[in-house]
Amino acid sequence: MAFDTRILAIATTGFCAFVNLYSVQALLPALAKDFGVGAGEISWLMTAGTAAIALTAPFTGAVADVVGRKRLVAAAMFAIVVPTLLMTLVQSVPAFAFWRFVQGLLLPPIFTVAVAYIGDEWPAADVPRVAGIYVAGASLGGFSGRFVPGVLTDLVGWRLAFAAVALITLVAAFIVATTLPRERRFVRSGGLTASLAQMLHHLREPQLLATYAIGFGVLFNFIATFTYVSFHLAAPPYRFSPTLLGALFLTYLVSSPIVPWVGRAITLFGRRRFVLGVIALWIIGVLLLLAPPLAAIMAGLTLCAVCGMICQAVSTGYVTMTAKEGRSSAVGLYATSYYVGGSAGAFITGLAWTYAGWNGCVAVILAMQMVIAGIVAVMWGR
Repeated sequence: MAFDTRILAIATTGFCAFVNLYSVQALLPALAKDFGVGAGEISWLMTAGTAAIALTAPFTGAVADVVGRKRLVAAAMFAIVVPTLLMTLVQSVPAFAFWRFVQGLLLPPIFTVAVAYIGDEWPAADVPRVAGIYVAGASLGGFSGRFVPGVLTDLVGWRLAFAAVALITLVAAFIVATTLPRERRFVRSGGLTASLAQMLHHLREPQLLATYAIGFGVLFNFIATFTYVSFHLAAPPYRFSPTLLGALFLTYLVSSPIVPWVGRAITLFGRRRFVLGVIALWIIGVLLLLAPPLAAIMAGLTLCAVCGMICQAVSTGYVTMTAKEGRSSAVGLYATSYYVGGSAGAFITGLAWTYAGWNGCVAVILAMQMVIAGIVAVMWGR
């Protein structure tokens, strides 16, 4: 059987989006020191990117209606190289945050349209598997976005580290431009007016609303956990360097071989029961983060990464299956909720860090876990 180049392209879109989104996360303690600011202020570099995504994600479907899905994805991947390069020249946190915001504006055309492409171009039975491959690519991108800049920051400084991220993005853009076929089953929605009407329709669907809320909580916890654990481990007694902080995200790679099997697990256990079990394991992982031994913290981070990626794969696939039409706008609304959750996770957990330290951060994360579990138990069908 010939290799399906669409699989490589879909995995590459996830990789490209997340290698850019998370390229600053492991560097936040070093950047805070370099710019002379605190954890709360430097965390705006994460908030700027996620807030921009939340603003533009619902409308990327309307743009895709005009220019086509493959063309929009490839164009956005090439365009994002520009703000990534310009970040190497910044001299202040506000300037840095501005280019991070521009970066964020260009990310929804990559991942929301790519996920909608999956829902259109593969049979429904294959959607969970392909969505899992996309999430596996995203997890690799999330790891690379933290680890590669972390290592390069120790070796050559953070400015050249971001230049390397721009080069990686350029290569990824060429891969997608040459391997992703033009859409064949895409049904145009009729432009912005039709997309807005579809969004209103999606917001009246209880299953979609519940899934959007779950997406909010998933990225809330990801950003809260992996942003502030960096400050926790950069401080005494651990004193992690940027390279070691980047290496924390090796935990992301554990999910790569697991997530593509999510579809089979859903078949065996049912979506609702499976996700509730995953959240229970996720809570155990969060509790392990309170233990002083580094081995316990790493085990906790691994559980958090794997369980979070599984929840993301399930909910992303569920959106594309639940929305029978207007998938781009449905995925866009999911992305908005997801990234509003990320912005809230950076901001609210930053307040917890300021007033209660790492223990306060963990308490906020656990509270959100309980909210997610409640939504799944009550709102998702049996």
